Amino acid sequence: MKNNNLIIGEIKELAKEYFDEIVLCRRHLHQYPELSKKETETANFICLKLRDMGIEYKKDVGGHGIYGFVEGKNPQKKCISLRADMDALPIQEETSLPYKSKKDGIMHACGHDIHMASLLGTIKILSKMRDKFEGRVMFIFQPSEESYPGGAISMLNDGIFDEVLPSEIFAYHTTPEMDCGYIGMKEGKYMASTDEIYIDVIGKGGHGATPDLNIDPILAASHVVVALQSIVSRNANPTMPTTFSLGRFIADGRTNVIPNHVKMEGIIRTFDENWRKECHKLIERIAKQTAQAYGAEAKVFVDAGYPFVYNNPDTTKKALSLAKEYFGEDKVLELESRMTAEDFSYFAQRTSGCYFRIGTRKEGQPITNLHTNNFDVDEKCIEYAMGISSYFAISSLKS
Repeated sequence: MKNNNLIIGEIKELAKEYFDEIVLCRRHLHQYPELSKKETETANFICLKLRDMGIEYKKDVGGHGIYGFVEGKNPQKKCISLRADMDALPIQEETSLPYKSKKDGIMHACGHDIHMASLLGTIKILSKMRDKFEGRVMFIFQPSEESYPGGAISMLNDGIFDEVLPSEIFAYHTTPEMDCGYIGMKEGKYMASTDEIYIDVIGKGGHGATPDLNIDPILAASHVVVALQSIVSRNANPTMPTTFSLGRFIADGRTNVIPNHVKMEGIIRTFDENWRKECHKLIERIAKQTAQAYGAEAKVFVDAGYPFVYNNPDTTKKALSLAKEYFGEDKVLELESRMTAEDFSYFAQRTSGCYFRIGTRKEGQPITNLHTNNFDVDEKCIEYAMGISSYFAISSLKS
């Protein structure tokens, strides 16, 4: 434990020393956000910072992805990995920050700028402490987390783990529900799978005053919406978290015009692969049969998205213990499952993963939620994030 305290002390000192520099990196990334599959300048900036640190890397992996290694003593002995996502969201920023987005309609409203900056800080710390661990740390800057099919599977398909398969992988997300200075995680099933649903209900349009001559797709689609709710209320096991939501319903008629078709889009999320597949069958059957009952036709496409995130119990128990050493027991929270989704799940299917949360709320301030135009953080979270990530890495590899 004494040796652990020495390592923690050194990490915390380095995190403080590098904090101002890494905050400037974060602010640059925040000012110049890029959408999924378009992270060209973001990747260039990261590569520049890695070159400044003398770190070798490979770029353009799975799109604009970047990875490389920080090597300690005996680098072939063992490998663990740290991952950060890169893409922003199509949101117009409405904050008064001096470093607010300079790109119209694009914003880092999910904290990926924090993730990237803190990983750069972690690489800097690990480079300084190479003599404290054996093996190597693979760093991954992953593109396109916000857009199917996701950058994780693209990087894996490009062979990111072909050179070496890490024994463990860690990643985190900013969390405005927790105060800055707190960390949280959950072992086992943590975040849901997600699939996108696209339904076209096709009828026969015409004048609204002569409904008897038409097949009204709006009426049929409305009943499809109601019927699909039975998937959760009457088909899902009550102990299996499942969420079904339709977010788009487009019937492009007029006050006196019944359209020919209605377009609907939504999501289904859950935590079991067999039940997930059953949900897909239920969506298709219920939509088609309900539309048919009203004389219409339903065409259904379920776009299979990310699997659920599974935190390896042994890796997560270890991370919880290390977090308590680093933060203090009162700052470490055991979290509940979430219905949000993350393509980190693909990495966690290949090796033992732990996806955790870092608190970002400014003390005494209201929550500014993820994916909103006023999202903001206490930048002190960057110091905590690069510190604990370094401690997870060194503790997993230390000699």
